[in-house]
Amino acid sequence: MTSESAIGAVAALEDELRRGMYWFIRAAGRPVTRDEAAEEVGISRKLAAFHLDKLVDAGLLQARYEQVGGIRRVGRAPKVYEPSDTEVRVNIPERRHEVLADILIGAVLTESADETARAAAQRVAAERGAGIGAAMRERLRPGRLGAERALTLLHTMLAEHGFEPARATPDCIRLRNCPFHPLAAHAPELVCGLNHAYLVGVLTGLQADTVTAELAPKAGECCVQLRPATSDTARSTTA
Repeated sequence: MTSESAIGAVAALEDELRRGMYWFIRAAGRPVTRDEAAEEVGISRKLAAFHLDKLVDAGLLQARYEQVGGIRRVGRAPKVYEPSDTEVRVNIPERRHEVLADILIGAVLTESADETARAAAQRVAAERGAGIGAAMRERLRPGRLGAERALTLLHTMLAEHGFEPARATPDCIRLRNCPFHPLAAHAPELVCGLNHAYLVGVLTGLQADTVTAELAPKAGECCVQLRPATSDTARSTTA
């Protein structure tokens, strides 16, 4: 769920009646009919239907038509509601701790005998980033990327992933937000190294060899910036 969708879902729960029906349905452990939801909060079936469908539109509930209690009746089956599998989280600024968790789990599961735990984590971070970059390249098919075109594509992609990129100068993207904060504050060398490896991987997958990812820590911002690569700068796969 995107940040915009998550905010919409939270806004849908601002209404007291919707909150009451939503928590009732979550606690029920089974599909709930409109009549049951209406009775729970003390409103008409018609008004309950309106609010329930708003919760469906927000991605919080899913609905279908089903006979209740296994009893087949004449006529159309009633509409029933149950919680969706969508997880709703709103972080401002955006955080992506699940990405970091995925990297660390991947490192634990694939660490080889000849690499350290840190090296395994950096390898997995680069692989995850490369997957993101490759997916973008497959979707857009941009061909050979010059530095300007690559920075423009990266600006869009990194915004979607919560980095809050800004063109500090025409040839430099600063990442204003660290999606891994506050964990980066607890172990900056480790987390910033993984973040750098992840973004190097993005460049690799995107085949943007005209751009380099540099470690450039700045208070209150991400530790990485992106610049055009020069003849004497080379991207590495480790921090």
